[in-house]
Amino acid sequence: MEALETVFDSLVDIVKEKHVDVVLASGDIYDSSTPAAQAVRLLDKFLLDISRAGARVILTSGNHDSPERLGARSVFAHEAGVHVLTEARDVATPITIEDAFGPVHFYGIPYIEPAHQRHLWTEAESMRSQKDALGFALDLVRADRQERGGRSVVMAHTFVAGAEGDSCDSERDIVGGVDKVPVSYFSDFTYAALGHIHGRATLADNIRYSGAPLHYSFSEAGKARGGWIVDVNAEGLGNVEWVDFPVPRALSVISGTLDELLTDESFVALESNWVCAVITDPTRPMNSQKRLVERFEHLAEIRFQPSVVHDPGSSSYTKKLAGKTDAEIIDTFLTTVRNGEGTTKAEADLLRAVLANRGAG
Repeated sequence: MEALETVFDSLVDIVKEKHVDVVLASGDIYDSSTPAAQAVRLLDKFLLDISRAGARVILTSGNHDSPERLGARSVFAHEAGVHVLTEARDVATPITIEDAFGPVHFYGIPYIEPAHQRHLWTEAESMRSQKDALGFALDLVRADRQERGGRSVVMAHTFVAGAEGDSCDSERDIVGGVDKVPVSYFSDFTYAALGHIHGRATLADNIRYSGAPLHYSFSEAGKARGGWIVDVNAEGLGNVEWVDFPVPRALSVISGTLDELLTDESFVALESNWVCAVITDPTRPMNSQKRLVERFEHLAEIRFQPSVVHDPGSSSYTKKLAGKTDAEIIDTFLTTVRNGEGTTKAEADLLRAVLANRGAG
């Protein structure tokens, strides 16, 4: 939350410096259908700060959001210049904003679950997939745009074909499976502001993803974070400029044996980052998390990937134990679960003592 607040404060500054008129966010506004109170308060503060900076805000719900929760205060927010669009039935009712050249119509399409909509959009030929749902919604939008005329901006939360290269671990599949929507669905709009994937992507000059404001998984480390500043002029789409957001804490993936991770001087510059430590020892070291946190305060993840993987052979475990003494059975067990490392001398001495005293007392 602290990192998000840093990014949001920066975005407010960008709105002021660049004289931004409208801020768009095409879902997911939250990462959960039941967001924490702290997250709700932070969003409220951000929206109020943007409004005070002189910009309007248009939000749509994504597949992580609860449309009911997100849209609960939409009537009051609308009066403050914050437009929260969560109802699929309203996709053809735009937020219209006038500039020096006339009206710009903003159509917000929330995430649409086909199974829910097929009972409401009964006139649709098919409603089995995201492609079907978006196609029908966009047909409704085009019909309205035809009557109104002027420039049009569409917002949609979906997975558009061609954006695969910027997907990442923290993106969850859209309910029912990821089903790609063709780029051509959006080509006739002045601009399409898309949401769902966490990385920025340009599918055409007028069709773009901005991605997430923060890095949410280590697969995103090093990817740009920011937004698109889009100039809509008298002719339609003008200049489109990328603006970077601050990265409050960088993400780093480091790899090596536990001793290397704890002592290698090349990791000094990464000690204050969010760290994913990949441990390559042949067997999992004891107390690795406790020891690593002493050096990397913001250790977030540990992965165990031994540099050499023991070949257990083709014999079944039962056959491996056949005819063996108790000490040999324990050694076989340790060899199996510790990537080929059997009983050490100290362990063997302890086991002999324990086994020798089994009948004592």
